[in-house]
Amino acid sequence: MTNSKKIHNFSAGPSILSPYAIEKSIADLQNFSGTGLSAIEVSHRGKEFQKVMDDACELVRSLLDVPNNYDILFLQGGASTQFYQIPMNFMKNKAVYLNTGTWSKKAIKEAKAYGEVIECASSAESNFNYIPTEFSIDNSADYFHCTSNNTIFGTQIQEFPDSPISLICDMSSDIFSRPIEIEKFDMIYAGAQKNMGPAGVTLVIIKKDLYQTTADRHVPTMLKYDTHAEAGSMYNTPPVFAILASMHNLKWLKDIGGVKAIQNINEDKANILYSAIDESPYFTGTAELSSRSKMNVCFVFKPEHQDLEDKFNELCKTAGISGIKGHRSVGGYRASIYNAMPTESVQVLADIIRGL
Repeated sequence: MTNSKKIHNFSAGPSILSPYAIEKSIADLQNFSGTGLSAIEVSHRGKEFQKVMDDACELVRSLLDVPNNYDILFLQGGASTQFYQIPMNFMKNKAVYLNTGTWSKKAIKEAKAYGEVIECASSAESNFNYIPTEFSIDNSADYFHCTSNNTIFGTQIQEFPDSPISLICDMSSDIFSRPIEIEKFDMIYAGAQKNMGPAGVTLVIIKKDLYQTTADRHVPTMLKYDTHAEAGSMYNTPPVFAILASMHNLKWLKDIGGVKAIQNINEDKANILYSAIDESPYFTGTAELSSRSKMNVCFVFKPEHQDLEDKFNELCKTAGISGIKGHRSVGGYRASIYNAMPTESVQVLADIIRGL
């Protein structure tokens, strides 16, 4: 007998996907495109999977209004590979990094192996509970790197700077959650497992001009971006299932109105949850108001009410709420409300917070 209880999945990642994407992916695992074979059995060179790749690229281009002077790549290795692949390719002497948390710290660590890292600003002194906005970008550096959303600390860049040098952004946890001005960026990269699809594929949107700025060092063929651009993301066998499921999830997003529609939904979900936290006598949010993430809502008990933790945990368990334990570096709770998270599930959590 299957468990019919509704589970509200607030996991930070791998995270919730749309029911549409799951259902379509299951069907393709059983019989892909009428071949009688599973999607994970067919050749990635065949016309059936080539259509998946073409459709996925077109959906990315359409949803984010990506101009033709940008390539869309589906790579492997996660965002963590991008942390070193970017400076390996594009850091000739120095690069500027904005330090807003764990993932930008990891990117900075890797970049230091290839040149000078200028940390233009950091919120480390307050445990990364805000996004610095007052900083300058050295226009003699090779590029400026930032992280748009910080899953662990629940902060998000609300407005991207106009960079005098190439702007590269890690959008792993909030891509497709809101419209973005693509022309501001020379490169955007994102691990799939938040808003796009299952773990195993990394999306890269890269301005073609950036290839001309490659540093004068040996870069392995597999780690050159133009290698994958020239091969249509099929230089080697791509992660076929992750791309297939991502394609279905992006199709779902387009069908419900695209990134503008989901932005409105995401803002409503965030308002429901933050309002419940702010109005509660027991909880407090961990991020500064101006930097609050609409993807990852982090909150803790006020010190004088920590005795209610067991009660709250039990109420959440009874209601089918899953995955809200906060990261160990922050503690408390983290409700990840990515695109596929239904408003109804957010309301369940908000009602528990209000009724405690």
